[in-house]
Amino acid sequence: MSYTLAEVDFLTQHLPEIAGLNLEFSKASQLSDVAKLQQLYGENYRCVAELIKARRSGKLPADWLMDSDSAQQATPLVLAQYRRRFLQGLGVELVHDVTCSIGTEGHAWNKGTYIGSDLDASRIKMAKHNVAHPFFRADALTQTSTARVLIADPARRKDGKRITDPAKLLPPLPDLVAAHSADSSRIAHSAELAVKCAPGLDFSQWPGLVSVASVNGNVKEACLYTPGLATGRQAVLLKDGTEDTEGAEGTEGAADILDSNDFDEDNLPEAGDVGSYIIDPDGAVVRAGLVRHYAAREGLHQLDPRIAYLTGERIPAGTSGFPFIEAVPVKRLKAALQAHGAGSLEILVRGLNVDPDQLRKKLKLKGKRSMAIVMTRIGTQGIALLCGPRVVSSEDNYAT
Repeated sequence: MSYTLAEVDFLTQHLPEIAGLNLEFSKASQLSDVAKLQQLYGENYRCVAELIKARRSGKLPADWLMDSDSAQQATPLVLAQYRRRFLQGLGVELVHDVTCSIGTEGHAWNKGTYIGSDLDASRIKMAKHNVAHPFFRADALTQTSTARVLIADPARRKDGKRITDPAKLLPPLPDLVAAHSADSSRIAHSAELAVKCAPGLDFSQWPGLVSVASVNGNVKEACLYTPGLATGRQAVLLKDGTEDTEGAEGTEGAADILDSNDFDEDNLPEAGDVGSYIIDPDGAVVRAGLVRHYAAREGLHQLDPRIAYLTGERIPAGTSGFPFIEAVPVKRLKAALQAHGAGSLEILVRGLNVDPDQLRKKLKLKGKRSMAIVMTRIGTQGIALLCGPRVVSSEDNYAT
């Protein structure tokens, strides 16, 4: 639920005592917890319950104001930190976040380098509590500051469905670009854009940089930068080891950057035979279209030019892979696994219409050996690659 302005005021006034409440909001305690809040806060119990539930995500600092939607949609703090470093590396001194929500992006920027605005007055009020920056209510399609770089995060869902067409985002991506371009007669100056989008968006026609980011292996967003800032394709692999976000101001996070501009497109590895290990690259690498680039950097190659699985004689540092045992036709998979004494099984599928859960039930393995299978297509043939269990990179399998 979203809050009214009066509810945000109420929460602000009662934050210390709300923070001291020891409520589980589990299935077993739900009714008693709600009854206690009704007793303590009367008609305001709903907004208090919403705040407590939203904070339990652990994604944001524990003393922030938030609701469930804003917490769920919030940019990971480590990703906001990376974007700030990237833009400052381009010489950007001031950004205007035109869809600032509750201030997550601003959390990464120092005083005097960030301005935030949003159409939602209650989120503006929460942002002012959360982060010490200027915030005001404004339409993202209207120029309201002197900043030459704008950050925008259009709504990615409508009626519960994910939007994959840039022209159907809210506000639409073409409208955002047009509203702040040099061709617009409604603005005093043009501005460059960094637009945060869902990673599944069709960005094939975007002329600027597309930067696809993951955090701890989970793909989070594709950020589209206008050509005046940068061009090309980029995968940003972030590690965030902090479970507690209370000290997130100093949390930078380790970043592994793969940039298409650093490679000779005519000198990327071709697909080849199966090597000692099979690697499933980070989803950001796959979504950014940089599988061959990653393979080139790590001394690997694809199993098939249309499939993202990689293979070679090493596992890249900081990642994991599967020791290859043998390749078998899909029809012989069950017999082959039984011959190896397979019991527990990790199943990866790409390029074949196979449901891992249904396959696991169908195999009915009773052995004791842990194994993995990579179900994929090489050429026109579906094939099962039998592997040992997943292993992380080490001195034994990582060539320095």
